[in-house]
Amino acid sequence: MRRAERPLPLRHAVALGLLQGPTELLPVSSSAHTALVPWLAGWRYADIDDDLRKGFEVALHGGTAAALALLAGGELAADARSLRGSQRLVLALALAPAAAAGLVLGPRIQRDLGGPLTIAGALAAGSAAMLAAELRAPGAGGRVFAEAGPLDGLALGLAQAVALVPGVSRSGATISAARWRGFGRGDAYRLSWTVALPVITGAAMLQGLRLRRAGVPEPLRAAMAAGAGAAFCSALAAGALVRARAREWPLTPFAVYRCALAVCVVLRAGARR
Repeated sequence: MRRAERPLPLRHAVALGLLQGPTELLPVSSSAHTALVPWLAGWRYADIDDDLRKGFEVALHGGTAAALALLAGGELAADARSLRGSQRLVLALALAPAAAAGLVLGPRIQRDLGGPLTIAGALAAGSAAMLAAELRAPGAGGRVFAEAGPLDGLALGLAQAVALVPGVSRSGATISAARWRGFGRGDAYRLSWTVALPVITGAAMLQGLRLRRAGVPEPLRAAMAAGAGAAFCSALAAGALVRARAREWPLTPFAVYRCALAVCVVLRAGARR
């Protein structure tokens, strides 16, 4: 069987889909887990053609986006509409850098920075940024959502652009940026959620168009459907929990977990040499 047509076992597709929801919403990096779990488990995920593997990951993001739209689409739209005057630049500035970087650099980033050791480095670097943000703005107090302005939007946008690097984490980067800008913990999570859905949906649509031009072999279609369905269910469950408890969660435990995962990757890579 040619590499491009190698099937992805349904059990692996479902497992990766179940991982996608919580890792997308929590500051631990869904892209890191999608790449590292198969590598650590010894699955032949990397044997799938690069474009088709990305297509499967688009399906995971599509499932997550659908769950977010169902769970909080109305609330996120209301939050966006609540911004007034110059605050309306917040969303544009929060989305534009990631969109531009994705269009220009997306494939190159995935090709050059998607290896296990580079992902481990991004996990560690992201952890350092998260810890620094927590030290700068400890506790739940601070600025509130309604105070967001253009500079805050730009900070969120740059964070989302940097988060295109696998292992950085979109939610981790945006929450850290908001915390660094002085927002309270709950409002930092709220800002992160507000700018999440357009980015996740836009990325899925862009990659989906690329995949449509390339075509999807029959062996991968069932895996994509199974993975998207699992991602949808896990995102619904994780989203409900995150929305209910986010104000209570500091970034520190997530940073520790990320560092532990990075160490595991480095040790495993050393053992394979």
